[in-house]
Amino acid sequence: MIRKATLALLLAASCGLAAPVWAQDGAAPAEAVAETVEATAETAAPVEEAPAAEAAAPTLDSGDTAWMLVATVLVLFMTIPGLSLFYAGMVRSKNVLSVMMQCFAICSMMSVVWMVYGYSLSFDTTGMEAGALNMASIVGGLDKAFLSGLTLESLTLTIPESVFITFQMTFAIITPALIVGAFAERMKFSSMLLFMLFWGTFCYFPMVHMVWSGDGALMWDWGVLDFAGGTVVHINAGIAGLVAAIVLGKRRGYPNTAMPPNNLGYTLMGASMLWVGWFGFNAGSAVSAGFSAGMAMLVTQVATAAAALGWMFAEWLLHRKPSVLGIASGAVAGLVAITPASGTVGPGGALVIGAVAGLVCFFASTKLKKVLRYDDSLDVFGVHAVGGIVGAILTGVFAFPEFGGVWSPAEGATVGSQVWIQTKSVLFTIVYTGVLSFILLKIVSVLTGGLRVTEEGETEGLDVNQHNERGYIL
Repeated sequence: MIRKATLALLLAASCGLAAPVWAQDGAAPAEAVAETVEATAETAAPVEEAPAAEAAAPTLDSGDTAWMLVATVLVLFMTIPGLSLFYAGMVRSKNVLSVMMQCFAICSMMSVVWMVYGYSLSFDTTGMEAGALNMASIVGGLDKAFLSGLTLESLTLTIPESVFITFQMTFAIITPALIVGAFAERMKFSSMLLFMLFWGTFCYFPMVHMVWSGDGALMWDWGVLDFAGGTVVHINAGIAGLVAAIVLGKRRGYPNTAMPPNNLGYTLMGASMLWVGWFGFNAGSAVSAGFSAGMAMLVTQVATAAAALGWMFAEWLLHRKPSVLGIASGAVAGLVAITPASGTVGPGGALVIGAVAGLVCFFASTKLKKVLRYDDSLDVFGVHAVGGIVGAILTGVFAFPEFGGVWSPAEGATVGSQVWIQTKSVLFTIVYTGVLSFILLKIVSVLTGGLRVTEEGETEGLDVNQHNERGYIL
């Protein structure tokens, strides 16, 4: 009887050890199982062990899969219709269709490019080795081109690889679409498409690889904390937007001619859709329906609300009245700032990150913009680059347990060392994306005979000039 009971304990312990354990989700049960195994090892009858590889093989989790299907749809919802409406409301009525068309076309193009080679350049790990710097540390190979090797049963962690591919595809869609706001109302449609194709290939896919593809990737090996895309998405897109705005030059009449938004109702609806969709963006980046996803959802809500209030009160104090455009922009700034931190900070850290982002992005989008005299049409740099920088650096502080974080630092890690890693990743992203974006814009200008529409076309509006349609027929 004793032998049978001991054997039962061992089998139960083996099953417990083979189950997947997520970060910060159950170290104590694992230790308890280990102690049970050690205590019974001497009296137990020999038990044939399964091979290690077989025991560790991932299995499909229907709960994780269901959540990731929803998260994928939410992130796609952020671009079409969320971002499209957000931008369409802020431009003049003669350009409302042009920004919607640009977002829709980018969605279509990047979906195909992601399938053909984008996923491979981002997540092919051939040649990568932890601590070794080589070309594979910067960008993936083409072993996964055209989704080679994908089968119905392919798994990434506990979800179908097909779902993971589609989830990451939605990130590849929204990131270049964010840039559209910086050069709105003046770039040719053909030039825009070609630039986004080049930018995705040489800026976005390598950045995904360097941060998220695992051991041997450049910034992964640095130890950077970027849960859902502070460097990969927001600083990357924001810096590209600033460079594009400077290279193209100011809109005709800016800043002396009034250029008020044509429909702030669109903008508020778009911002609301972004807010809702962002739960897929951040909580979905846990790639599971577990503790990390739950905390990411909570801190996303807290930071966004704090940033919206921070921007609103700053504007109220300085301009006497709070605006719809201001509170909507503040909410987006909070969403941006919490993105890199959403998997590692707690509610207290989220509150601080959101409040700081709301204030800093307000001043960047109003005061700094006027001082430096660049024409970032819809404040892509002021919200996404600046908000991403704030969030990325503060992640290095508020991820630590002593500041309410839920991250488990490696031995010897300090706030100072992690803040430096975060800052280094920010500086690298700024230089890498800034230089390449400038070069790519110059190449596109040569290939398309210039980046801008003509003066007559700009005066007429891009809706008619580029698409022969009108957003409003009144």
